[in-house]
Amino acid sequence: MILYGSSLSPFVRKVLAFAAEKGIELDVQPVGPGDPNPDFRAASPFKKMPALADGDYLLPDSSAIIHYLEAKYPEPVLIPADPKLRGRTIWFDEFGDTIVAGCGGKMFFNRVVAPRFLNLPGDEAAADAAECNELPPILDYLETVVPTGDAYLVGDGLTLADIAVASPFANLAHLGCEIDRSKHARTGAYIERILSRPSFAPWIARETAFLARTAA
Repeated sequence: MILYGSSLSPFVRKVLAFAAEKGIELDVQPVGPGDPNPDFRAASPFKKMPALADGDYLLPDSSAIIHYLEAKYPEPVLIPADPKLRGRTIWFDEFGDTIVAGCGGKMFFNRVVAPRFLNLPGDEAAADAAECNELPPILDYLETVVPTGDAYLVGDGLTLADIAVASPFANLAHLGCEIDRSKHARTGAYIERILSRPSFAPWIARETAFLARTAA
């Protein structure tokens, strides 16, 4: 299976971590938004990352891809069958994609992507507003729901919920935007624990090295 995208995208990283937790090997083909690669465009009609090609089966969107992988490779279970647990898992996936990544995207795009890769001035006011106004309520909410110790967001084991919530925080870490442990100790410890898993850590290390090279 081919996955089109860059792990610097929290959505691509989410799929990569999900697949790794399943033991699924993906052939990652690096592309960026709007890439002219015809195979990528065939798989993603609106030219957004990620997109999947499984033989002649083409599918865009991280959540759609993840549900496809869960159905095709049901073990280990990462999306619970229990109605209440599944509902919570889907909520946290949506929360990670739209609220956390939405906030982080404004910061990462304007401080890294636009100036470094698109040769465009970033909107620092928009990045500052996201960091000052949007991020604190996100962290406040997470502090009330994340578990302590070795527990997970939903049920007794790792699920899509943990993967989806943690993935955007790697982008914040790339920006040097660390979680203040004096205010959000549980959240900081939880995010660090999830992102240190083997499904995440190698990708984040590669991203860190890549960003260091491009900064130089």
